[in-house]
Amino acid sequence: MSNLLAQEQQLFAALAAQWQVEGRPVSVSTLLPRAARLHAAALALRGSQRSITYQQWWFEVLRCAQLLKARGVLPGQRIVIFAQNSPEFYVAYFAIWHLGAVAVPLNVYLHEREIALILDDAQPALLLTTIIMQPLLQRAVAMSVSACPVIVLDEVLWQENYTAAACKAYEDQLPGTLIAADELAVLLYTSGTTGVPKGVMLSSANVMTNALQVLTRFTQVVGASKQDRFLALLPLFHVFAQNTCIWLPVMLGAEVVIVSRIERRLILEGLEARPTMFFGFPALYGLLVLMKTAPLESVRLFVSGADALPDKIRAAFGMVYGRKICSGYGLTEAAPVIAADGINEDKPTNVVGRSLVGIECQVRNDEGDELEDGMVGTLWVRGGNVMMGYYNDPQQTARVLVNGWLNTGDLACMTPQGELAISGRSKDLIINKGFNIYPQ
Repeated sequence: MSNLLAQEQQLFAALAAQWQVEGRPVSVSTLLPRAARLHAAALALRGSQRSITYQQWWFEVLRCAQLLKARGVLPGQRIVIFAQNSPEFYVAYFAIWHLGAVAVPLNVYLHEREIALILDDAQPALLLTTIIMQPLLQRAVAMSVSACPVIVLDEVLWQENYTAAACKAYEDQLPGTLIAADELAVLLYTSGTTGVPKGVMLSSANVMTNALQVLTRFTQVVGASKQDRFLALLPLFHVFAQNTCIWLPVMLGAEVVIVSRIERRLILEGLEARPTMFFGFPALYGLLVLMKTAPLESVRLFVSGADALPDKIRAAFGMVYGRKICSGYGLTEAAPVIAADGINEDKPTNVVGRSLVGIECQVRNDEGDELEDGMVGTLWVRGGNVMMGYYNDPQQTARVLVNGWLNTGDLACMTPQGELAISGRSKDLIINKGFNIYPQ
């Protein structure tokens, strides 16, 4: 294990050197322009209606950024993205960053009242949506106390064909604003366990650090490269999907196969593109088991996150497809990945592997004392991936961030092999006749 850790640390240092200036991660604003320069003609986004190269993507981002700037968008302002998985989502995301603004992707499955609460808290300068999602967003805006203009992306994008000269002209007109390492880059609203939306603030450094940490683990395990194809099936408003299906492939210059929603027909269409990287959640793997004959032969790595992976789903998936699923663990406040079982060995599914390089983990009791291996307590983590705090909520921030350590609220223990085993949420702990019972 120590040899594996040393190798991973060396690999992380080598990868990070490509994305650092004076020891600090470069700005998220440089991700796409760098990819467009290095992988210009490579296919970047494969959608159901259109597929574009990195240079075409960058061109459309510049056009979109010009439109946003004309609407008065300034650096640091919050810009909402309310869109299903689509090329439009990807264009909007990086256009916001190009202006030095903050991307605020919203859960498209929320009720309009929940959306209105978030809008009132975030106070965005602009809302970006698609024709499909516009009616729901407009109803939410009507319930919100803050009026905010809406742009329908389908109606303004793809209006001009790419040429190198036109792209250069847009670059000269709008060179962009870099988001500094310690500045807010993404604001993600999560209800967590309270039911009240909380805005998790991720800085540019948080994003770049965790993306590099995940890239290091997957490079060590399967040799992730620009030849890979990432299946963007997870909803892109979720941080797990943003890390693995936006930040990661752009770092590599790899292709993304976009699936607009989780529906059998659309999943099969996406799989026709022969993706090699598959990121999902337990219920999605359960759906694949029910499908029985999904063409998964091209996939080199299956990872499950966002919820505990039941043994029966992992076992059934292995029986039907003869493949293994890697368990992962994280939370939005950690950008989000903390650990991943990349080795894919047969072990209990609550064992989620070693923490990623650069992430410290401690299991503590209620008094704050660190516990020995095998003892269950609350998991605390520390690293460059840990959030800045909760937006507009310093009191809640102070409860979970203490001296750089994040209280995850999850119960866990360390195995003798130095891996994390998750036992559920601390609020779910049942004490019966003096015994602790962990539902998970």
